[in-house]
Amino acid sequence: QVQLAESGGGLVQAGGSLRLSCAASVRTFDMYVMGWLRQAPGKEREFVAGLRPSGYNTYYSDAVKGRFTISKDNAKNTVDLQMNSLKPEDTAVYYCAARFGSDSSWRYWGRGTQVTVSS
Repeated sequence: QVQLAESGGGLVQAGGSLRLSCAASVRTFDMYVMGWLRQAPGKEREFVAGLRPSGYNTYYSDAVKGRFTISKDNAKNTVDLQMNSLKPEDTAVYYCAARFGSDSSWRYWGRGTQVTVSS
């Protein structure tokens, strides 16, 4: 069982930055694919960024590519999402998620953290 806890959300003006962090309570953290997803009001949850267990292979949605950076610290069991040049359309609840490489969907989820970007 993996427990995930997000932190770092808040209110920021357009063009600003925020850094989200996700702490994972699991001993085998370096075995998981980690990701960030988000859900805006009235919209479906969407993928934002992902990172392979090694920490070297990252992938992003087109909406955030070049503005967001995902990273992990296997020693601290954390995965962060650095968000720069934020836009009002980035407003959403952001979720940390984890899965094994063989899983077809995300297996574990955090409770989410609210990010609001004002124009």
